[in-house]
Amino acid sequence: MSLHDEAVLVLKAYEGQEELRQAYLDHLAAHPDGVWKACTAGHVTASALVIDPERGRVLLTLHRKLRMWLQMGGHCEPQDASLAAAALREATEESGIAGLSLLPGGPVRLDRHPIPPPCHCHYDVQYAVLAPQDARHEVSDESLDVRWFAYDEVADVADASVVRLLDATRARLGL
Repeated sequence: MSLHDEAVLVLKAYEGQEELRQAYLDHLAAHPDGVWKACTAGHVTASALVIDPERGRVLLTLHRKLRMWLQMGGHCEPQDASLAAAALREATEESGIAGLSLLPGGPVRLDRHPIPPPCHCHYDVQYAVLAPQDARHEVSDESLDVRWFAYDEVADVADASVVRLLDATRARLGL
C-alpha cells in the first residue's frame, strides 16, 4: 500500500475535527503526490509530541528555521510505511531518544498551517509518543535546542497549536 493510500485510510478512520479532516481528504483526492514535499499545493506532514507522563513534562524542539518551540516532526520520506512511522522516525531523529513508543489510538490531532513558498501549506497529522523512563535527548542539526517543559510551562513558550496538541494528548492519557 502506498503512503498516500495509507494516509487516506488513517484520515477516514480519524474521529474529530470533521471539517479539517475533510479538507485533508479533499487535498489527497486532488493531489496523488499530496504526501510528498514536492507537492507545492501543500503536503501532509507527520509530527509527534514527546511526552513523559510520569514526570508531567513534554520535550520540545527550538526549530532552527522557524525559531519556535514545537513538537518533533517533518516531511514524509519514501522509506516511511505509514504516517505513524514517519512521526515516530521524526521524533526519534529530532530528539535523539531511542525507545520512543507511539501512544495508541492513532493521530491525536490535525493542524493545517501556512508555510513560506514554494509550498503553501502543511497538513500536519499529529501523534504523541511516550518517552522511556531513562530518556536522554540530544540536539539534532534541525534544532537550536531541545528541552523538557512541564505541562504548565508549554503555553508560555509555544504557540496555540502545541498547547492544543498537549491538551489532546493529556485527554487521551486521562491526565
